Amino acid sequence: MVMALTISRKNRFLNPSFHFRSGVIIFTHFLTPTPHFNHVSTSANQESNSVETSIESLCRKPNSIVNLRKAVSFFEETVDTGLIPSGPTSDLLLQTLARNKEYTMAFGVYKKMTAAGASPRYLSLSALVDCLVHFSAPHLALGAIGLILKHGYSVNVYVANVVLNGFCCSGFSAKAEVFLDEMSRNSVSADLVSFNTLIKGFCRERKLDRAVSVKKRMECANITPNLIAYSVLIDAHFTEDQVDKAMGLLDEMKTKGLEPDVFLYNTLINGFCSKGDVDRSKDFLNEMLGKGISPDIVTYSCLMRGLCKKGDLKEVKRLFNDMIKEGIRPDVVTFTGMIGGIFQFGKAEKAVELFSFMLKKGEEPTKITYNVLIDGLCKAGLSDDAFTILEIMVKKDKKPDIVTYNTLLRGLFDLGKADIAVKLFDSMMSNKKHVEPDSYTVSTVVQGMCSEGLLEKAEKINREMSKQKKPTDVAPYTVLIGAYLKAGNVTKAMNLWREFIDLGLVPDSRSYSAFIDGLCRCGLINAAKGVFTKMRKCGPSPTSYDYSILMAALCKESSLEQARALFTDMLEGACAPDVASYNIIIESTIKAGDIQSAIELLADMQSRGLHPDPWTFSMLINRFSKLGLMDEAKSFFKKMKEFGFPMDIFVYDSLLKGFRADGKSEEIIDLLHEMAASGVVLDSEITSTILTCLCDVSEGRDVVKLIPKFTQEKLEGSSIPCDELLRRLENIVPTLRTSSPQSVQV
Repeated sequence: MVMALTISRKNRFLNPSFHFRSGVIIFTHFLTPTPHFNHVSTSANQESNSVETSIESLCRKPNSIVNLRKAVSFFEETVDTGLIPSGPTSDLLLQTLARNKEYTMAFGVYKKMTAAGASPRYLSLSALVDCLVHFSAPHLALGAIGLILKHGYSVNVYVANVVLNGFCCSGFSAKAEVFLDEMSRNSVSADLVSFNTLIKGFCRERKLDRAVSVKKRMECANITPNLIAYSVLIDAHFTEDQVDKAMGLLDEMKTKGLEPDVFLYNTLINGFCSKGDVDRSKDFLNEMLGKGISPDIVTYSCLMRGLCKKGDLKEVKRLFNDMIKEGIRPDVVTFTGMIGGIFQFGKAEKAVELFSFMLKKGEEPTKITYNVLIDGLCKAGLSDDAFTILEIMVKKDKKPDIVTYNTLLRGLFDLGKADIAVKLFDSMMSNKKHVEPDSYTVSTVVQGMCSEGLLEKAEKINREMSKQKKPTDVAPYTVLIGAYLKAGNVTKAMNLWREFIDLGLVPDSRSYSAFIDGLCRCGLINAAKGVFTKMRKCGPSPTSYDYSILMAALCKESSLEQARALFTDMLEGACAPDVASYNIIIESTIKAGDIQSAIELLADMQSRGLHPDPWTFSMLINRFSKLGLMDEAKSFFKKMKEFGFPMDIFVYDSLLKGFRADGKSEEIIDLLHEMAASGVVLDSEITSTILTCLCDVSEGRDVVKLIPKFTQEKLEGSSIPCDELLRRLENIVPTLRTSSPQSVQV
């Protein structure tokens, strides 16, 4: 149901006007002008008074749904006879219904009352505001506030906060802030609840900067943020990986005399567990225990979920027993979180055992629990067990939802069981008892079939869904276009692009990225540049990934100047470059022989707060080694180790070849020993490099004694045993045949 509210620019409170799409019925009459009451006889008044007494009595009793329905029934019957209960009685009924969250009945009473000619009073109109917010129509609630003012009443901060919350819960926090400004201009001062509501709204929308600015505004209004405000902001900073700032807020809070309560400790514990730092979470648990603050079920659930992800099941069991001793009964949320955590650690059998234990304890699983189980079992390769859980779910009258089916489909395709997945999808299409597929379902099926090379079948399914007006979007087309381009079928990809444009679907960032990437891989750089230009012109704006794809392709065909022009465009504000963008342009610059510019680019990258990644170092070591600049290569090798990045075989291979070209025999031997100490597993390529290097240093030296002992661990399909390494070496240097093959282990 969609409604639009047009508000007079001059005064949005005093002049509300509404426009509705055709077919909208529920809100059509609540702003109808109200005529005056008709005069009624004395006997009618007596009858009305009797009814009012009954309604008021029912409203003041413990509010059961039965009593409320009786009260509404009395009200409606009275109005149908031409009598209208008094304002106070109508107010009481509407307020009682709204307070008990019976919004549909409340709205029905309001419509009945105004249609009969009653003029709503303040309490009735404030109840109307509650109803409209519940119906996710905060714009209409704003109009109801206009009615309050129009009838000569003033708006209090409680009612204003209801509307503010309505905007925030509907994802319109920016409009909520505009409403907050309007409140101030109409002499309604925002309070602690107002600001907290707005902070929550912006944090929910992941607009952390806006939330922080509301906190500053709050402080400027001489309202001190409370634990709720700090808890919400700290949680949001954890979500955005800004742990240091979260801790800064905690320190700030303490300096203002606010001490964490159980809710704030739960926020901290959950935040650190979500980042994998369970030890820090346990520190906060010990801190709260030291202050005499008892953990609740949320505390234990967060910690146990974090410990499950770390694989510390022994500690999970200890905490679980502690929780039981404290008289805290684990609920379905606790069990579901633990089951999910155990699956993430790869312990499917333990997760199923916990599920069985949960059933024995009489805790009823929810659909979310079943979906977590099915997802975990599918990822563990246990699709048969996943279907067993599905059967249990159905037997317990828990109807599988779309998440259940999508999880099963994705799991089956991941396991290479495309035939079973297609059968499941077909049953969803043909059997009305199943849930109707959504756009994600279609994308999952198309992606799965493309992965199996069944492009034409995938295309057929997508086209059938479009013909049947089933929910679909641009995602399946994106997958198909990428798959056809990967297969080299450019014509088919082009036709699919035109097809979804003709259907009125708008290409998103992923669509453009897949198209540009595919065209570049097919060597159609000019076509890719054309799509990129259209993306810049029509939107969405290209991402750093899009720039990087095109720059890499241009560098590959030696169009360095064009690549540099794109990179300059990024630097000038079109899109902030990331590490990958810098890596591409730095490598191409070195390859072109411009070492100085490459060093300057590296410095510029770091000045922007971007840190080199493993590929940065690997690329620099490789390029400098090829250029014979081994001092520079060794310097970056040292820095790479200081950053804590693991060395891959490509780095060692680059250095060995560089040392060999430079005639550095001792450097080669030292590096081989370092490789062995690091547990490097030799593959065929680096083995060939080692053999070539050793041939150059073998004259007059016992090479076998120089070779260190490498790990026996094998890389499937690529590693070789130690005797094979020696056999190859003996074929090249026959004098080594007298040496013992037992001295080398690969």
